Amino acid sequence: MKRRPTFLISVMIFGFAFFYIPILSMIVYSFNASRLATVWGGFSTKWYVALFTNDKVIDALILSLKIALVSATIATILGTMSGIVLARYTKFRGRTLFSGLVTAPLIMPEVITGISLLIFFILLGDWIGWPASRGFTTITLAHITFSAVFVTTIVHARMLQADRAIEEAAMDLGSRPWQVMFDITLPVISPAILSGWLLAFTISLDDVVITAFTTGPGSTTLPLLIWSKVKLGVTPDINALATLMVVTVGLGVVAAGIIMNRAEKRRQAEERLAFQRND
Repeated sequence: MKRRPTFLISVMIFGFAFFYIPILSMIVYSFNASRLATVWGGFSTKWYVALFTNDKVIDALILSLKIALVSATIATILGTMSGIVLARYTKFRGRTLFSGLVTAPLIMPEVITGISLLIFFILLGDWIGWPASRGFTTITLAHITFSAVFVTTIVHARMLQADRAIEEAAMDLGSRPWQVMFDITLPVISPAILSGWLLAFTISLDDVVITAFTTGPGSTTLPLLIWSKVKLGVTPDINALATLMVVTVGLGVVAAGIIMNRAEKRRQAEERLAFQRND
């Protein structure tokens, strides 16, 4: 019998503990009755009640959700198109430049990206008078800029794994390119599209650096609000707010996993049924 890789198991346990013990401690102390975040004063849910009655937090949360929904949706559309182009059209003029422009934000520091977008919006305001001020629109455009890259990477990787023979067979049977796209290609890569949307949504929801450069007065997102509060010291209401964010993202990931798993099983069942009919 092979010996268990004790070292690897120990490293794995240490890694998971390093990541999740702070999160678990934050969740536990979000139910702390004391005003001091690190001093346990008994079990209480008063910080959650105070959180839902705080207008600033509610307004920041609504703004963050709006920006994340819009930016993730547009970034998914753009990223899906870019991923398909890079995977299916391997030779066209300017492909190297296009590929470099698509992947550049992945290696670009967020500070540089934020400063570049800030200067760009200021220049646009001076030249054409738009945007007149920084807020929802500028933040959304900035989030689309860097989150579309992640969607492109995911979709491109899935497209390279997809069987192109199915698309070619559909075209041989008389399907037009747009029919092949909507009836075969998009359903096959739909798990990657959903994963890309979730990743873009999460990145937009918790971004601080780029948002700080592209926001303006009256457009405080939830991460910026949390950052401004943390600078004065961590309080139990921040723990409660962070706990709700962790739970929400976790539930979203679980729901997405269930949906993608069911879609994959349905696709495999349809493939088996098609092969049985052909036999």
